[in-house]
Amino acid sequence: MSCNYAEGLSPYEHKGILGIPEKFEPIDKFNKKCELLAQLISKSKHVVVHTGAGISTSAGIPDFRGPNGVWTLEKEGKRPTVNISFADAKPTKTHMILKKLVECNKVHYIVSQNIDGLHLKSGLPRKYLAELHGNMFIDECNVCKRQFVRSRPVETVGKKCSGVPCAAEHIGGRPCRGRLYDGVLDWEHSLPENDLLMAEWHSSIADLSICLGTTLQIVPSGNLPLETVKYGGQLVICNLQPTKHDNKSDLVINYYVDDILERVMNLLDIDIPTYNEADNLTIQAESCVIDWTLVRKDVLALEKIFKAKCKGVKKKKILIKNKRDSSDVVSKNNVDNIEVKSKVIKLEVTNENVANGSMINSEIKTELLDDDSVIKSEQSTDSDVILV
Repeated sequence: MSCNYAEGLSPYEHKGILGIPEKFEPIDKFNKKCELLAQLISKSKHVVVHTGAGISTSAGIPDFRGPNGVWTLEKEGKRPTVNISFADAKPTKTHMILKKLVECNKVHYIVSQNIDGLHLKSGLPRKYLAELHGNMFIDECNVCKRQFVRSRPVETVGKKCSGVPCAAEHIGGRPCRGRLYDGVLDWEHSLPENDLLMAEWHSSIADLSICLGTTLQIVPSGNLPLETVKYGGQLVICNLQPTKHDNKSDLVINYYVDDILERVMNLLDIDIPTYNEADNLTIQAESCVIDWTLVRKDVLALEKIFKAKCKGVKKKKILIKNKRDSSDVVSKNNVDNIEVKSKVIKLEVTNENVANGSMINSEIKTELLDDDSVIKSEQSTDSDVILV
């Protein structure tokens, strides 16, 4: 359970801002913003999705910083009233939609801060997933660094030894004298190198990054979407609370992520798959050894693509750090200013498209209205709709 995971972490004071009030878009603005997001996905060539705890709340797993989050309630001496076990939790509609979008080549990579294993249970291949903070359903060898899927969530946190021998030889690898450790990071641990590299490089070459259910307060994870912006791409943030990067985004949608993505799938005319236990590797792990190791050749292949596109391109600022840290967040005194500093998205759509109730094929223009009206993309339009 989330509470057990949180209690297993080392004491840490800098957990970020807790309990910021949630906000919801009016339904007309919600629909228009979803239409814009669907069009951005359709037009983009390389889409990366960054997922946080907010995509798992509909599975019964509490988030951490929401009004009823684990850490928010912890400060009040309380615990969440809804808190399903990691073993029993099933992938949400968002998890299944993301898997489908990867299969349809609409989404090209997913960067996850979650340790709940729901991306794994959904059947999403390892090739398309970076798990920056670990996974409750993964063991890692301390010698060969291979990762293996567990049938049950680990009972420890912080890379502690289970005493179980490495299983490499059971999947055709060389015999290894290593021992398996839990794959869940504690605050002092460095992020897994290959996962972090894949996340950073995919974010850098992306022309669109979409953040789902995260306030982006923990670094370096929370700063990775900015790599897309630094290299000229667009940023969309979908979250119920304001985030530290709202003012750097091109579109902010304050609503439930399940509802946002369901609306987007309808606009893209793509069916939403249902969860299938046959795709759940944790169930398969009950009877066989399953390798979950990130393939090194995939890392090297992406490195070539990253260097070809980004080498020699000057970025504004590098924010990557080696360890998990949430000290790089706005102070409590600035909470009230987060929404004020957020960008306003200006949609310009033709009267005909508005009358038809659809913007998926319309010409649009997005402007940043908080700083000198910087234009992100320009296309011909007729009428204005302001989304605040």
